[in-house]
Amino acid sequence: MAKTKSSKKTTTAKKTTTAKKAGTTKKAGTTKKAGTTKKAGTTKKAGTTKKAGTKVKAKPVSEKTIKPAVAAKDESAQDSVESIIQRKLLALYTLQQIDTQIDKIRIIRGELPLEVQDLEDETEGLETRINKYKQETDDLNQQISNLKNSIVDSQELIKKYEAQQMNVRNNREYDSLSKEIEYQTLEIQLNEKKIKEFEAAVQQHESIVADSQGKYEELKSDLEVKKKELDNIIADTKKEEELLLKKSEEQQRFIEERLLNAYKRIRSNAKNGLAVVSVERDACGGCFNKIPPQRQLDIQMYKKIIVCEYCGRILVDDEVASTVDVEEIV
Repeated sequence: MAKTKSSKKTTTAKKTTTAKKAGTTKKAGTTKKAGTTKKAGTTKKAGTTKKAGTKVKAKPVSEKTIKPAVAAKDESAQDSVESIIQRKLLALYTLQQIDTQIDKIRIIRGELPLEVQDLEDETEGLETRINKYKQETDDLNQQISNLKNSIVDSQELIKKYEAQQMNVRNNREYDSLSKEIEYQTLEIQLNEKKIKEFEAAVQQHESIVADSQGKYEELKSDLEVKKKELDNIIADTKKEEELLLKKSEEQQRFIEERLLNAYKRIRSNAKNGLAVVSVERDACGGCFNKIPPQRQLDIQMYKKIIVCEYCGRILVDDEVASTVDVEEIV
């Protein structure tokens, strides 16, 4: 019994010691937990610093980084549009300078080509008129010969009818023959009248042909002289004109069809052949009307192709005009 009591006491003592140890461990655990909470607090504070860092990198920063990129893209797009318009204007102005040089060569000839063309048309018209009158004269002479043959036939019939009158048996036959003779006589008179009219027409035609032939010879000699002068002028400028025409055709390949058609239309309507002109002294280089400052600014911006509101010519600024060298073109 004593042993059992002593064993119980030892077990209880052990339990109390274990309980104390457990308490101490619990207290230590709590302290550790408290330490962890403090550490957690510090981590939370650190987290707040990280969040603050993320707030710095948030939307305001990203917008600032995105906006310059979009602006750069817009600027590049604008630059591409401006460069395209500038190239188009440069191609048109170059073509205009080439065509202007061709016009200068043709102006040197003056009105001589037109005079030659007029003389050719007049001589051709006179030649046609002379041939027409000659043909009509031949036809009239043919008709006169036919009428003379008809008169001869009528005279022979009259002789025949007169011979038959000598052998008639009754008055009815005699009257019928008399009517035939009278009819043939009238035919002869009518044919003679027609012959006189045709002969008068033949004389008139012959006089017209003679006058026209004299004019024709004069015009022909004048035409030969003018042609020689024109040939000499063409011989002096032929090579240069052919070279410029070839350059003009090559330059037209760099221009789109819509702009080229507009250029040709404006050029054909303009008296001086200028379809693309530069702005000189704040005025249009074609019609010399004043251009407003805002419109001049639009021309320099190269946003689109600007035309003169008065004459419809295409306008370019000094930068494009100075880029094209006329001496290099020629």
